[in-house]
Amino acid sequence: MGVYNVHERVLPVPAAEAGALIDGLSGDADRLWPRRDWPPMALDRPLGPGAVGGHGPVRYTVTAHVPGQWVRFAFRGPRGFDGFHEYTVHPLGPDRTLLRHTLAMRAHGPARLSWPLAYRWFHDAVLEDSLDDAERACTGTVARPARWSPYVRLLRRLRR
Repeated sequence: MGVYNVHERVLPVPAAEAGALIDGLSGDADRLWPRRDWPPMALDRPLGPGAVGGHGPVRYTVTAHVPGQWVRFAFRGPRGFDGFHEYTVHPLGPDRTLLRHTLAMRAHGPARLSWPLAYRWFHDAVLEDSLDDAERACTGTVARPARWSPYVRLLRRLRR
């Protein structure tokens, strides 16, 4: 089963400011990953090619990083996740930037069930929370905060 999932937010800041959010991933000053409500993103070394880690049961290796512009993570787990996820910065003008997260993978084996039943829902929620954090980091507020669906709230209760 092919999966292509995109989340994006236009931020009223120069590309360099949005890019700094990507560069801070998994560090002490990470302002992009929503660790208050989700398992933190942790890597075995600073963000860069070869760093290994993940968040919760999702495991990956950093395969590419262009500072201020792009980072790509190749999945190592859960079983059946064959692909990558990445954050990218797209300048829209001097003071507007599109921050995008893309997940592209082939779900096979156990992931043919776990992706549509659970991981997809968690993924969508954590990514919208991440983009809320990006907007908050850049502007001090969030115009339209993401809301977890009743199904996400149920899954979170069951996970505990």
